[in-house]
Amino acid sequence: MPESGVDHEFLALERELTVFLRRARASSGEMARAVHPELEPAAYGLLVRLEEGGPQRATDLAAYFGVGKATMSRQLRALEDLGLVAREPDPADGRAALVRLTDEGRERFRTVRGARRERYVRQLADWDRSEVAELARLLHQLNAGAADQ
Repeated sequence: MPESGVDHEFLALERELTVFLRRARASSGEMARAVHPELEPAAYGLLVRLEEGGPQRATDLAAYFGVGKATMSRQLRALEDLGLVAREPDPADGRAALVRLTDEGRERFRTVRGARRERYVRQLADWDRSEVAELARLLHQLNAGAADQ
């Protein structure tokens, strides 16, 4: 029985995002293990951000992902222990450090990201390129709005 006063578009959105996020979490776990068998699924996103944005402060990474400093510190320590990231002095402030991908981290990440991209190409083979671009635009808009809250 339909609920009165419920916005059905938002219920449909919730349902589809729930399925999407479950699948994305599983996929991130697979991708993380492909980069390194001991890599946590959540850390894969850090590699994406460092590859795209270059060296960054841990505090900036924590703010971007909406996690606490302690969580970010633990994830970065694990990545350092695996040899995937390294810290270097921040030229703008010698007291701070920047986190960067190591050569090994970049190589492993790019290999896995290429495989992931190929999966998207196969899954969306019957989509028009403009539809793929629109989906990316809308997801970016959703993510940007979430960062503002």
